[in-house]
Amino acid sequence: ASAVAAADRAANAAEDAAQAAQQAAAAAQEASRNARSAPAPAIDSGVDDALAAAQDANAAAFQAVAAAEDAADAARQAAQNAMNAPAAADNSDSDAALAAAQDANAAANRAANAAQDAADAARQAATAAEEAAQRAPAMTGGGTMAQADPGTLIIYSGRSESLVAPVIEQFRRASGVDVRVKYGGTSEIAATIQEEGANSPADVFWAQDPGALGALAPRLRPLPEDVTAAVPQWARHEEGRWVGISGRARVIVYNSDIPQYDLPRSLEDLTNPKWKGRIGWPPTNASFRVMITAMRQMWGEDKTREWIEGMLANDVKVFPKNTPIVAAAGAGEVDVGLVNHYYLHRFIAAEGDDFGARNLYLNDGGPGSLIMVAGAGALDTAANPENAVKFVRFLLSAVAQQYFAASTFEYPLVEGVKTHHLLPPLSELTSPDIDFALLDDLEGSETLLRETGVIP
Repeated sequence: ASAVAAADRAANAAEDAAQAAQQAAAAAQEASRNARSAPAPAIDSGVDDALAAAQDANAAAFQAVAAAEDAADAARQAAQNAMNAPAAADNSDSDAALAAAQDANAAANRAANAAQDAADAARQAATAAEEAAQRAPAMTGGGTMAQADPGTLIIYSGRSESLVAPVIEQFRRASGVDVRVKYGGTSEIAATIQEEGANSPADVFWAQDPGALGALAPRLRPLPEDVTAAVPQWARHEEGRWVGISGRARVIVYNSDIPQYDLPRSLEDLTNPKWKGRIGWPPTNASFRVMITAMRQMWGEDKTREWIEGMLANDVKVFPKNTPIVAAAGAGEVDVGLVNHYYLHRFIAAEGDDFGARNLYLNDGGPGSLIMVAGAGALDTAANPENAVKFVRFLLSAVAQQYFAASTFEYPLVEGVKTHHLLPPLSELTSPDIDFALLDDLEGSETLLRETGVIP
């Protein structure tokens, strides 16, 4: 009887999940209909309202998909629980338990189908919103060409083109602004701005880490209070010169064959000889250097140097960046690696749940559990300051924040935007309490890495 009851409960849970997913699909379809009706009011009120309409439609659609995914996952789990129930049943109730399990599985399938419907509707909503916003900037309410030129915007991006080009393109379509982007490594871009001085054509600096933002803060102008207030205090410059756009957690990626009890509990554990030849790190990566900078602030120079030398003694393997470390962990070429959290989820999205690596979030509150921000600011020499602020404000809109959550697997920083269901909530992570302003001494970290022979 207990097996039947368990299966019945699972079936009910799966049915509830299916209904939730169906409601999410309906919400996404409603968002699509709203987006289709956006052109008329957007044209009457101009570019900013067109942009707002696109943001609202896209945000509603993305949130509907997230809800549908959660519901489908719950349904699949309930179905699995129910399918397991007959094995524990005696002969008298195994048939009933199996029947209940089959009901749960059917409900799970309905939830999965509804989730797919939600995804399809969301894509339609996104397309409709972009079309509406794209048409609106060229027209005024009277149907004539707009008098004001939306102008231009030059972005210097330390974030890779593959990650951020889609959201930049969405801003361009919605605002009509002529956007030009210079891509490169965050440190390289920051150095270029410093070298260009007052002659820099950059309007916006978009960095992948707070260290570079801190180093360039004297060259950034204070942002409006309504922009900086959109994120928590820890995720913005104390004088409002830059603002965090998305959150990125430092993790240890590990091969899935390693049992949980054998995993490290801190970065210090990695200097144990048992890890010799089993670790990967990317010493030229900007996020890695921010972690080293945090280590120097928290541990001091001597302990940090000792840790680096211990890693070298363990024959740590060198990689050019995070992505090949995650690939190597999945293939068993290394057992653990030091990376940012989101790289793993791109592999899982591309290759499925069978990908052979997972993330370990350290909970010791040390530098290995650092939560960093990718952030942006407007240059004090910007030729297009209004468009610079408009772009930063767009990055903090619901639609852009949901893009980072759903497409790049990063943490949204604006309240009310749903974190990807595969990620642990930020509130559950044990990050060190460290002022980002203290992470601007990247040059000191580079010197230390050079002195220890990590980099030439």
